Amino acid sequence: MTVTALHPAAHAAPADPMAAVFHAAETTYEPAPPGTPADAPRVFAAINGVMRDAMPVGKDQTNTHQNYKFRGIDDVMSAMAGPMRTHGVFILPSIAAQKQDRDGKITRTLIKMRYRIYGPAGDCLVAEIPGEAFDTADKSMNKAQAAALKYLLFTLFMLPVDGRSIDDGDRDHPQPTEQHRAERQQNRQGRQQRSQQRQQQSGQARRSDRAEPGPWEQQQPQQQAKRRDYLAEAQRADSPDQFAKIRAAAAENGAPTDYLARLDLVAAEKRQAAQPAKQPTGPADDNHRDAPNSDEQAAVEAEQRLRLAASRANLPTLDTDFQMVYGIPVEQATAAQLDMFRQRIEVVASGRDQ
Repeated sequence: MTVTALHPAAHAAPADPMAAVFHAAETTYEPAPPGTPADAPRVFAAINGVMRDAMPVGKDQTNTHQNYKFRGIDDVMSAMAGPMRTHGVFILPSIAAQKQDRDGKITRTLIKMRYRIYGPAGDCLVAEIPGEAFDTADKSMNKAQAAALKYLLFTLFMLPVDGRSIDDGDRDHPQPTEQHRAERQQNRQGRQQRSQQRQQQSGQARRSDRAEPGPWEQQQPQQQAKRRDYLAEAQRADSPDQFAKIRAAAAENGAPTDYLARLDLVAAEKRQAAQPAKQPTGPADDNHRDAPNSDEQAAVEAEQRLRLAASRANLPTLDTDFQMVYGIPVEQATAAQLDMFRQRIEVVASGRDQ
């Protein structure tokens, strides 16, 4: 059953096709589908809950052309998104009528938006709101829709506003006093503090609230601030054994491969820094004193590339496997041996991906 409240003139066909945009708005209520539980909140109760939880929206945006303050649609939607999710209310928009006229460089768009406001039980209210906008490019339709939605939210949910804000006006409107500025700044700071408190209470959001958390997220759901900084610990490690324990702990706690690769780079850089610089023994060595350092530098860079490849291939037994093949530790191998072993790993990993 549908209950409809119409203006008496709504049944008369308007002479102008676009007169419907200015016509008295149609308001319709559609009950919940058959079989809906009786205790499911209806849309009227849900709207009332949203009204209780909605935060005030002050005139924090500035029109620099006409020099006046206004409430932006982004601020209004941000204030309504949380309460609407909490009470299970959502809005489905559609365009009931539209007209566009272009006068020189200016496009005027006139629309009538039809909004279906649904509650948790599946019943809905249907409301129609006009919107009008002008633009010199192709944004007049977007602006008209934004204006209609903004005033639907204000009028339907009686969205509270900053009572000290001055009304919408043009460039001739009197500017706010110093007292108004101070009070608006205090109100803005209060909203920011309340928003920060809500974020701290709810915790930092995961990548997607609709997706199952990954193993890296499951380790510390409410202790994000106390997560171990394995990179900092690796920088402070005094020995290879201590670094190995840090890396193993990161791997056990579900650190991704690119994070483990960064740990391996830290270890390689520490080993390079720990190598003593070789001093020339005489004039005869001047032509060759850079050769050993060049070989060592090449080996260090090759080791870094090898450990990156092993991390990407998820090969935690790199050091053991390398020593089994060549009979020496990774730290003592030449650049050629390290590059050859890296190429083997990359070939195996590419075959596995295919």
